[in-house]
Amino acid sequence: MSEGVRITRAVLREVPLRLKEFFEISSGGTQARRVLLLTLEADGVEGWSECVAGETPGYSYETTQTAWHVLTRWLLPELTGSELEDGRDLCPAPWLRGHPMARAAIEMAGWDLEAKRRGIPLRKLLGGQAEAVPVGVSIGLQKTDAELLRRVDGYMAEGYRKIKLKIKPGRDVEMMRAVRDRFPDAPVMADANSAYSLARDLPRLREMDGLGLMMIEQPLHHEDLLDHAALQREIDTPVCLDESIRSPGDARLALHLRAGRIVNIKPGRVGGLHASVAIHDACRAAGWPVWCGGMLESGIGRAHNVALATLAGFTVPGDISNSSRYWEEDIVRPEFEMADGMMPVPDGPGIGVEPRIGRIEELTTRMEVFEG
Repeated sequence: MSEGVRITRAVLREVPLRLKEFFEISSGGTQARRVLLLTLEADGVEGWSECVAGETPGYSYETTQTAWHVLTRWLLPELTGSELEDGRDLCPAPWLRGHPMARAAIEMAGWDLEAKRRGIPLRKLLGGQAEAVPVGVSIGLQKTDAELLRRVDGYMAEGYRKIKLKIKPGRDVEMMRAVRDRFPDAPVMADANSAYSLARDLPRLREMDGLGLMMIEQPLHHEDLLDHAALQREIDTPVCLDESIRSPGDARLALHLRAGRIVNIKPGRVGGLHASVAIHDACRAAGWPVWCGGMLESGIGRAHNVALATLAGFTVPGDISNSSRYWEEDIVRPEFEMADGMMPVPDGPGIGVEPRIGRIEELTTRMEVFEG
């Protein structure tokens, strides 16, 4: 156990980053990201994290703006000056309901801080063993099947071990069948982001069941665990839960109801790394594989995801693509680059990559500093 830690300074920045291409899912799309970066300081050591809330409430009720408000109005003012036995003990404002993405930014910065204080990689602090993790790629909705097939072909050639295709009503069965016809053995899955209804769309979902998909991710509404359980009884393809799992309690309920067979763990969505590990442990005990999803993170958020994916239960390739998949230029050094479908895990202290302070400061559009 390391000596106690006192948080002396917290810095929250908004850093706009532009994706290389427009990324569209069933609820909408984006190309301009408003990334929130958090730095916590203690004893001359800095812990870094990224708040993954999006610009609109299409994926979650949390947005960049709500997270900024919650962090600057309530969470960070009472954090600075606090003393803890361990940086992993950060549990901001237990009285505050919801806002797991804002909370996760603080909690995950605490993990990075603690790992750096101990001089060990974050993966070791989490209990992970792998030195490289298998990775997949997520392809947003495309205007034509021809464009989609071109992209799948390119990513297969790069060596990605899972190809995730976004779908929505009207761009689903026929599109997926075209991909399967062209690539009969490709490790392909579909992600609906809650675009379907069991009552209305069961026939379409049954049609997709015959395409040999790795999984269908979050086909139904995020609060419809009962309907997901009913759907899983109707199809052989594993149902993967994403938006439905917002906490370890949600995971336990999904396991109890057999509302799927796979879980996508995004640490920002579930409130941080403690919750992610708890969900991983529960799923592993039940025999459900897990994988680490992505939220269009910069290299700082990606570094946390890579470290988490080293835990033994992460047996499905995660959405942890190359930095160059999304950004012309990332804000960390070195950038993330896979080899043969495997992403090397940084072995430096903490998240293992160096934030490019000069570039971050140049891009920052607003910043608040809290000292205590």
